[in-house]
Amino acid sequence: MAEASISVDFSVDQFICPVCLDLLKDPVATPCGHSFCKVCINGHWDQEDVKDIYSCPQCRETFTPRPVLRRNNMLAEVVEKLKKTEVQAASPARCYTGPGDVECDSCTGRKHKAVKSCLVCQASYCKDHLKPHYQSPAFKKHKLVEACAELQEKICSEHDKLMEIYCRTDQSFICYLCTMEKHKGHDTVSIKTERTEKQNEVKEEQMKFQQRIQEKQKKVQELKQTVSIIKMRSQAAVDDSERIFTELISSMEKKRSEVTELIRVQEKAEVSRAERLLNQLEQEIDLKRRVTELEQLSHTHDDMHFLQSFPSLCVSPGCDDSPSFTLNQHVSFDGVRESLSDLKKRVEQICEEKYNKIQPQAAAVQMILPSEPKSREDFLQYFCYLTLDPNTAHPKSHSV
Repeated sequence: MAEASISVDFSVDQFICPVCLDLLKDPVATPCGHSFCKVCINGHWDQEDVKDIYSCPQCRETFTPRPVLRRNNMLAEVVEKLKKTEVQAASPARCYTGPGDVECDSCTGRKHKAVKSCLVCQASYCKDHLKPHYQSPAFKKHKLVEACAELQEKICSEHDKLMEIYCRTDQSFICYLCTMEKHKGHDTVSIKTERTEKQNEVKEEQMKFQQRIQEKQKKVQELKQTVSIIKMRSQAAVDDSERIFTELISSMEKKRSEVTELIRVQEKAEVSRAERLLNQLEQEIDLKRRVTELEQLSHTHDDMHFLQSFPSLCVSPGCDDSPSFTLNQHVSFDGVRESLSDLKKRVEQICEEKYNKIQPQAAAVQMILPSEPKSREDFLQYFCYLTLDPNTAHPKSHSV
């Protein structure tokens, strides 16, 4: 059986992938009927995995879950036959204009991408329509530039000639006829010459900016290092401060315990002495019982009993041997309290004096020093008007 031939009268656009704008490769079809390269549609859907909703790049119909793609064998064979008949070479899809491309002014129907623009013709041409400019002597003096969409801006609106000259006096682009009229006697050069000079200035500026960037980057590193040192030394100072205050508090706690112990020892000694005297006095108070017994003995009528009891009741209780003592009912530790109050005042005074010295020392720590002003702009950063305020006598700052 003879192999069926494929007509090439149809549009090649039917076999172009809407994603990569090239002939289909390993074509697959979505449920909505549109065809894409397998790699292109899978790449598109991979980006939509997060939403778990998949859409057709052409008609925007959505699918859930992700459709299973199958290779369109018949369409793949058609594309392969198109490649063999060199349809792609005759009208490659990549030559058609896309976003940001310049259209060929000579193409009819679907425009191809322009590769050059002619300043004389004031038109842009694709590769095929540009051939006469290279082959025909009539276009030999035409000036070709990279494809440009704003060709009209390069043409003098007054003389309809190509603007090839730059007027330094008026800082504008002009044509050669302008140099003989409005711009006669002005400082003019070719645009190319001006571009060369400005290009050199751009390079110098780039070098200056690059040098400044390197200097700023160096300062950034120095500042970062300085910040690290400040944090490290500040933390060390805080740690030392905490340690010293902890030791000071511990020392004060120890002294407090010692003073408390002294007071308790003295209290114990005085209370013990008073309790001994109390016991002795309580024993001697027993004389009251003897007085009662003697009173009863003096009234007894039994002479024998009187004589028998008299010797024991009349024995001296030894009151004359009792020690003499003075009771102090106003025992106090006023001396201790006064001494501690004086100590408290002295410690507070010392702490205040030392803190007043520590505060300016801490404030005087300055590890980041501003660079010395070198230009007028640097000096203006510190500019201010000085006026005397009769109430505060402080300088007032006004913006420049």
